[in-house]
This record gives sequence, C-alpha cells and structure tokens, in this order.
Amino acid sequence: MEADNNTKSHYTYQAVYRYLLDWIEASPSDVEQRLPSLRQLAQRLNVSVSSTKYAYSLLEDEGRVYARPRHGYFTRASKAPLHGECSPSLLDTVFSSARQPGMLALSSDAPAMLRSLEKPLLMIERELARQYPRSHAPLYQPFGEPELRGVLADRYTRSPQRYWHAEHVFIGSDLRSILELSLRALSLEGQVALVESPCSWAVLRQLLAARMTIVEVPLRADGRFDLEQFRQLLHAQPVRLAVLSSATNVPQGGLMPAEDKQQICRWLAEQDVWLFENDGYGEFCFEASPARYRDFADPDRLLVFSTLDKVIGSEAPYGYLLCRRHIAQLQQLFLERAFRLSPIRQKAIARLYASRRVDQHVQLLRAMLHERMQHMHGLLQLHGQGYLRWGAPQGGASLWLEATRPVEMRRVFQRLLSQRIVIAPGEIFSQQGLWRSHLRLCYTLDWSKDIPQALQRLVKAIQDEAQTP
Repeated sequence: MEADNNTKSHYTYQAVYRYLLDWIEASPSDVEQRLPSLRQLAQRLNVSVSSTKYAYSLLEDEGRVYARPRHGYFTRASKAPLHGECSPSLLDTVFSSARQPGMLALSSDAPAMLRSLEKPLLMIERELARQYPRSHAPLYQPFGEPELRGVLADRYTRSPQRYWHAEHVFIGSDLRSILELSLRALSLEGQVALVESPCSWAVLRQLLAARMTIVEVPLRADGRFDLEQFRQLLHAQPVRLAVLSSATNVPQGGLMPAEDKQQICRWLAEQDVWLFENDGYGEFCFEASPARYRDFADPDRLLVFSTLDKVIGSEAPYGYLLCRRHIAQLQQLFLERAFRLSPIRQKAIARLYASRRVDQHVQLLRAMLHERMQHMHGLLQLHGQGYLRWGAPQGGASLWLEATRPVEMRRVFQRLLSQRIVIAPGEIFSQQGLWRSHLRLCYTLDWSKDIPQALQRLVKAIQDEAQTP
C-alpha cells in the first residue's frame, strides 16, 4: 500500500509539472510572468503543497522559472524572441489561442491525438513502481536511463558503418533543451545555420535564442530544393549548421528523392557543415523505407534529434539526441543541467520499444494518419471553392495550403479567432516572413467537432479577406 501511495504522489507532481509547462508555453515569451504561489496552485489543482513545490523545482532546474525571495516564482523572458518579418506576437498568439478552452485548433500537429500509447505506458510504469519502490528507486541518470538510451541506439543502428551506442544517446526534458545543449556543446551558438523553409517554428525559435544567423532555402511545391541555389548558398555564406527533416519535410509533407539527399550530404561534408537531422516525424512517412539524410551523411558531422511525444503521447514529453562526437562536452552540459526525469517512466518507455509495441503502434498510427489525410483532402475539395490549393503530403500530420488569390493569412487568422477557430499562418514557419499566403492545416485534430463547418468558415474568411481593399 505504501508503494501505491508513493506511486500516486509520483504521478501527481508530474501532472502539476505538465500543467505549469502548458501554462508557461501559452504565455507571452518576451516578458516575465508571475506564477501562482505553491499554496494557490495546490488549492487550484487539489494536490499537496509538496507536489507543487517539487514541480516548481523541476522547472527551476530546467531554467524555465526562477524564484524571487518573498515574491514567488516567475517565468524567464526569452533572451532572443522571434523577430524579423514574423513578429513574436503572431506566433505567441497562435500558440496561446490554440490552448484556450473552447477553441477549435485546426493547427494542432499531435499524431498521438489519434492514437496514443499512454495507457500501456502507465500500466508498465505501475508494474515497475512495485519492483522499484520510491525509497529504493535508482538515482536520476544525468544523460537518461541506460535502458532507454540503449534501446534508442539499437533502433537507429542500420549497419556496421551507420551505428550508434548507448553512450551516443542523450535524453532531456523536451525539444528546446535538447537543441539548446547541442548547439552549445558543438560551439555553434552565434554561427550561421541553413534551414529548409518552411521550417518548424520550434526549431527557428531555438536557433534565434542561440543568436544564430538563419539562411532559409525554400522548398518547391514538389518537396525538393533548387539544388543549384542550395549549393550557391553553401558557398556564399559561412554555414556551420544545416537543419533538415529526416524523411518528409515538416510541415510541407514533401519527400525529397534519395539522390538529392545524397548530393546535399556530399556538399555538407565538403564544407565541414554539421547536419542536424530533425526526426520528429521520421516515423510517419507514408512510403515504406524512405531515404533519410543520415543514410548518406558524414557520421562525424551528424546529430539526430527528436521527441517521444509524437509517437507515444503527452505522457512522454522527453526529447533525445544521437551524436557520436563531442561526447565529453555533451556529458558536461547535461551534468550541469541536471535533468530530473522520472527513471521509472523512462524504463517503461524502453520496455514499450523492446517489446516492439511501439512498432505495432506506429504502423497503425501511420495508417490512421493516411486515412485522415485523405478525408481532409476530400473535405477541402468539397468546400474549398477554388480558394485553396495543396499537394498530397507524403507523410506527417499536416497539409500545406496556399491561397489561390493574394491574401495575408495572418489577417485570415485574426478573422477566425473571433469565431473560436485557430489556424497556423505560413509565415510563422519562416524567420524571413516567407509563406504569407500559406497555412498549415493538420488532420490530427478533434474530429468530434464540426470540421466541415470550420473549413467553410476558413474559406469564407479567405474570400472576405481577398475582397477587402
């Protein structure tokens, strides 16, 4: 009974942690925000003060909040908010609006919303909690639980040349912290980064936080680069880092041919450029065994990063990276950050992978994504009225739409907010303000809502904006 009580307490502080994390991410990032006191939060969530205190201590360790004596806890303002053509207010408004109660977010790219592994994960965790009572639980591992690191290393190993060991894998609290420590360990802060465009807004924000100069290479409608433009940019700019999607491009959903990826990797190796492969949606390509950049990249200039929540669900929010170089620098930074991640939960995740439960789940989830994509495609054909065009994505969880008439999609976004509908304007996926007439439309949304009506309102807002002088 004592072990069960400890387990319940263990889950409680994690729930409080996730509540606070959502609250922080939904708040403006460029100003400090005062957080509820320990007692206020305990009363609000009906939990113990010790649970709220522990959740705050985790966030403090991660650098997300800090305490002022006799004043309470505050969020930390971003040192380098997103700037340029895409204003910070637009991205923050999109993000916070999507999290407000009663909003229909047509921009929520969470594949696990359709099907998650959270129930089996928690079942395994409860079994492990009985085996490892809280008083005898293993100490927190600074680089992640060895069992999970080993499973991930095996999962990414493909050949005697393309291999990974557990010591090459590092696990952190989320994507942001993983990227932050990676850039610092490889001495890439303040350097020039080349990215595909459109690019994940989360990646863009972290690159800017690291004071990096961003060079965008636009993707064509077929999901390919203009290779000559790519080559010229590599020679014209002192690029030290390239961030590219592993399989399908995110959020566009295009699939680059293997020969293009091979050529790009050859050029990156010639220029001694680090390749950061974004594998966040690597499991969700509709084509069997797609070519990935890591199949051709210089393994000594390759870092692969991803998160676990896209596949498993929100109960597995951790980020991870694989890198065969600069191990000592990564270890030092992870030791200093001292992530206090649940060892039992990491073990439970490792068991899901080892039992091949994740493989079965991904296969079913990928089929669901493809089915929902086709359904959304049909709805758009029915209700689009010629105001939108798009290509069929080769994977991922979203459609990349373009207005067929000149229109500022941020103004369409503002029109829809009053109707409690949230879209993601294309310009938040560009630091240079590209893709103003585009938007990302996800099909991992709440399908219990009236989606056809929401699409009709989207098209009507585009039509009204196009007719506005």
